Amino acid sequence: MKQSLGPQKYRWRAPFFGAQINRDPNALDFSSSIEAEIDKEIDQAIFAGLDYWAFAGYGANHPMSKALYAFRTRPKAAQLKYCMFTELGRWGSAAKLSPLPHEHIGLMADKNYLRVEGDRPLYFLGFIKGADVQRSWGGVQGLRTQLSKFKSDATATGVAEPYIVLAGDTKFLSQEAANLGADALGSYAITTGNGRGSFADLAKYAEKGWNALAASQVPVVPTVMTGWDRRPRIEHPVPWETSQRPGDGITNFYTAPTKQELASHLAQSIRWVNSQAPDRRAPAVLIYAWNENDEGGWLVPTLPCQTERLEALREVLKTTTRAAAKNLC
Repeated sequence: MKQSLGPQKYRWRAPFFGAQINRDPNALDFSSSIEAEIDKEIDQAIFAGLDYWAFAGYGANHPMSKALYAFRTRPKAAQLKYCMFTELGRWGSAAKLSPLPHEHIGLMADKNYLRVEGDRPLYFLGFIKGADVQRSWGGVQGLRTQLSKFKSDATATGVAEPYIVLAGDTKFLSQEAANLGADALGSYAITTGNGRGSFADLAKYAEKGWNALAASQVPVVPTVMTGWDRRPRIEHPVPWETSQRPGDGITNFYTAPTKQELASHLAQSIRWVNSQAPDRRAPAVLIYAWNENDEGGWLVPTLPCQTERLEALREVLKTTTRAAAKNLC
């Protein structure tokens, strides 16, 4: 993110703790204390009315897990729930299961791990594709067996059976949700690689995606989009997107939402959940994303302390209060 959001034209999208370095107009640094930063971000999330964060799941020793493990040490974390959103590929395979599932079961014992009806820990398993299921798990039945084992291993530790939301290829999951034993379906983000247009177009596309998943006849956790504009990553590709060529697809983006557009999209997701039959009503809504700033979806305040997106959420989630966004950065 330092490289992709370094250019001045993208600096408005950088998180509030970014700072210019060495008087270079195209150099950005994130040098603040991670503990102090996390404390501020917890306050920001609470101000917006969020119930939880969904952390991307890696491993305890992975550098991308620093924020999660810092969060767990903060006294303020008791005020905000969290759960995990893990790539299926990080579970390993039927032949060689990674230690990550057991690590995440351990996290479910935390008092602030998010639990839904029946005291069940909420767990997202995403980026699922049919070809990967066949290659790594021997097909749908193989993955179902592992999901069942994950649940039984969790209950053996004393937590309730995890509520598993599967996310990934919509067509595959809609067809196989029941066979996989999914509690619900969802998405990390709902967009298309060559999509472009207004935020209203993106919101309509996302809402269409909720309905497509609902064809599975299982509950759907709708994903609210806060944007999709990968131009910083297109100009300066990140190492893990090996197929991205600099400049390729630079015109494929959606315009950023206004405060009212974002609030309306979130409100629609809540109405949509409440409109489902009781046995197909999901226990949560997911928002993409807290800090995918260089990919185009974020809620975290941006430089110097732009809080409009938090305020948009607050209008929907805390309708009885009207507090000003003060001292959030």
